[in-house]
Formats: sequence, C-alpha cells, structure tokens
Amino acid sequence: MRNLILVGPMGAGKSTIGRLLAKELRLLFKDSDKEIELRCGANIPWIFDKEGEPGFRDREQAMIAELCALDGVVLATGGGAVMREANRQALHQGGRVIYLHASVEQQVGRTARDRNRPLLRTANPEATLRTLLETRDPLYREIADLVVETDERPPRMVVIDILERLQQLPPR
Repeated sequence: MRNLILVGPMGAGKSTIGRLLAKELRLLFKDSDKEIELRCGANIPWIFDKEGEPGFRDREQAMIAELCALDGVVLATGGGAVMREANRQALHQGGRVIYLHASVEQQVGRTARDRNRPLLRTANPEATLRTLLETRDPLYREIADLVVETDERPPRMVVIDILERLQQLPPR
C-alpha cells in the first residue's frame, strides 16, 4: 500500500477518521490543511482573508503534490482539494482514495461551532454546504476507490468498514 487519501466535504470526519486509520495501520497521519497552516504560520481563515481563495488553493495544490509524493501516509485533504484537476490527478496517483460521504444535515451539525471554516462565513451555512456538495460530489466520486458513508456512524466503525473494504479492492 502506498498512501490512503481521504477526500470529502467539511464535517465528513476526514481528520478524525484519518488519525484513527493511521494509528490502526501504524502509518503517519497528515492533514493537508494543518500542514499548510504549519508551513505558513497562519490559520486557514487568515490565509483566505489575506490571499483570497485562489491564493489558498495555490498553497493547497503545492502541499497536495508534496504530500502525495510521500509513501506510507494517511492523508486527510481539505474539502475543496478536488476542485483543481492537478489535485485530482495527484490524489489519484498518490494512493487509494477514500471518499467519506456525509449528508448536508450531518455536515451542518458537525461544523456549526467551527469558526475555522472561511467558506461557511455566510448568512446561510447550510445552503453553502448544499451548493458545495452538489459541485464537489461528482469530483470526489471521480477519483474515489471507495465511497464510505459517515452519517450517524461512530468513527471507529467507519475505520473498520474502510479496512474491510480495502482488502476487497483489486490491485491497481
């Protein structure tokens, strides 16, 4: 196995499940957003404020290319990582891609108190999440080796599901 790469919307559980998966498999865990913050010395909202979304996406693209070149990593990506073709190619080539799917209702519940999500600084975060999912869902599915539902499921059960289903995948 090269890498396991988690994609999906905000609030799908990529970071939580990624950490558990990495621990279970004794692999290194990386979160592309956290790595960007460490490299920049600033949080994502600050980067969005100063550089706009395009500036952040440039940083994200460089970080994803770097992280996908590693070996033996569980990588949690930001929800919008799939928006750029270069990222989708890097993610697909970087390892097995697992799409953690969550309903908009679940996303709303999981992100309601999180102030570190610049795209949700709107009058109607639920409508924003719905629009983002409509746009991004086909892109997540395009590169996914597995689609795993996370709604109403404890992270540990999602990890067990992923591990079982990974064993059933043919080599690529």
